[in-house]
Amino acid sequence: MSETRSDAPKVGSNKWIDVFYDPVASLNTFSQCMTLSDINADGDAKLVIADLGKDSANVKLKVYKGTSLMSENTFLDLPTSIATFYLDLNEPRTPAIAVASGPFIYVYKNLRPYFKFTLPSLDINQTEQDTWNGLKENGVKHSAALETLDNLKSQGVALTVRSLKLLDAGRQNYDEFILTHKDAPLKRQTAITCMDTLKKSMAVEDAISCLVIGTESRELYVLDPEAFTVLAQMKLPAVPVFLETSGLFDVEFTILAGCRNGGVYAFKRGTTAGKLLFQLTSQLVGMLRVGKSIVVGCMDETLQSYSFKGKRLWCNRLPSSIITMEMMDHQARGIQAVLVSLSNNEVHTYLDKNLVDVMTVENTVTAMKFGKFGREDSTLVMAAKGGGLIIKVLKRTAQFDNRFASAGAPTAQNQRLDVPKKTKLFLDQTIRERENGVEMYRQFQQDLYRLRLETARNYVAALQKSMMPVSASQAEPVKLHAEVTGIGPVFKLSVGVQNTSISQTCYDFYITFDYDHRLYELDKFLISIPMLVPGINYAYDTLLRCLSDKGISDVVKVFVLKKSSPVPVISALINMPVSEAVIVV
Repeated sequence: MSETRSDAPKVGSNKWIDVFYDPVASLNTFSQCMTLSDINADGDAKLVIADLGKDSANVKLKVYKGTSLMSENTFLDLPTSIATFYLDLNEPRTPAIAVASGPFIYVYKNLRPYFKFTLPSLDINQTEQDTWNGLKENGVKHSAALETLDNLKSQGVALTVRSLKLLDAGRQNYDEFILTHKDAPLKRQTAITCMDTLKKSMAVEDAISCLVIGTESRELYVLDPEAFTVLAQMKLPAVPVFLETSGLFDVEFTILAGCRNGGVYAFKRGTTAGKLLFQLTSQLVGMLRVGKSIVVGCMDETLQSYSFKGKRLWCNRLPSSIITMEMMDHQARGIQAVLVSLSNNEVHTYLDKNLVDVMTVENTVTAMKFGKFGREDSTLVMAAKGGGLIIKVLKRTAQFDNRFASAGAPTAQNQRLDVPKKTKLFLDQTIRERENGVEMYRQFQQDLYRLRLETARNYVAALQKSMMPVSASQAEPVKLHAEVTGIGPVFKLSVGVQNTSISQTCYDFYITFDYDHRLYELDKFLISIPMLVPGINYAYDTLLRCLSDKGISDVVKVFVLKKSSPVPVISALINMPVSEAVIVV
């Protein structure tokens, strides 16, 4: 794992073509409420936007053909997500548009209302139900009912919307509110927070897809696209806000849910409870599945990547807060990059952990969608903070290199090691070490002490016998090195002697040799060294002749002696090579 900071030069991007910019388009939306879809099955993809309007008014479903507004449909409630999917096998292959709003999903086909799905009602607290039944039959006083509902709320009981509005109405207006609503049936409904699609049985672009829905009641629903019934229901420990799906519902699938508590959970086929993959220290701003990794943007200005096993792969610290994220899946080039919109009016492009492009825009981008728009496959549609609409097209000659690559750990550090599988022998050894850890540690310490003692003994013996190449005596600071050259039967022995002191001059030394006289014969058996000046390397040579032709060798010992001492000052061992045979021509 590595953490780097993305401080790229503030330059304009030359990889995008400016196609259209309308600063007064009056768009108020976010990325989950934008999609690109060929809603008429004519090969011309349209831009579908769920516009939130101003101050929750004029909520509309807008459809753009090119740069012009094609149609509008009015909504009564705020939308939370929009998705395009295929719900049948009819020809021509016309996709449907699903818009999530409150507890409802509105399905449009050919820009006309097609179906309305309502989420299943939730269980109502029995005390709350009895209280409203008592109000309906005039068997409970209004003040007592208000006190009962207030106690339930303080205990953390999930109340219906009607009870919450009653508690907010105040004691002056609750009589009128009760008389107006007491006869209506009591219902507790949830609200949709996020939505995505999941292929049902085939992994082709126009295959039938299921809707995956996340709700405020901490549940996930998978809907049948044909009958609009619940195929699967899953529980979460927190409210989901981002969904990512992969696989096929009828075969094997994975659903990733990013929740408000900063946790990301994974669901597999056949499971009803989510498995926590990793827990973030900051709230989620966006979540994307890129290949075999999960890229998340957080409120602490970091962009992080995790594996599907929950291991953090890398972390980039950004220069500003993240507003929204979008996947740039360029299938023609096989590129999957992440587009990140920042609050400093920049859109960064990340290829893996490397920053490969910085695009400066006129205003902060609050929503963006990359895909086919019109006849162009690589179009980026963005909605700005002031309501503007920005459309850019990726150049066909654009190259994404690592010229903005942040300095950090090398790429090889992030590659997984090929760790072998655990064998039975390894497991048995692990169990043995766990059970006999104390005894094994004591034995290790005992062996270590023995090794240290034996090393010290050998060192002292070497000092006493002068078997070191460097003298340990301060009176005779001498260093010796010897080498042999030649292939035989005549060898040249070169002996070098050096005074290692700074200012002390040494006198009256001899070099002598000890060897097997049956194997070797020396020209100079004794070499006299009258004086050694500090810092000068004195070299002495002698010839050694091998007397045997049997291909054997031995050790020749070299001694440096002091004239007044019978003990060698230093010594060295020369391992003689095997002599080559004499060739008679």
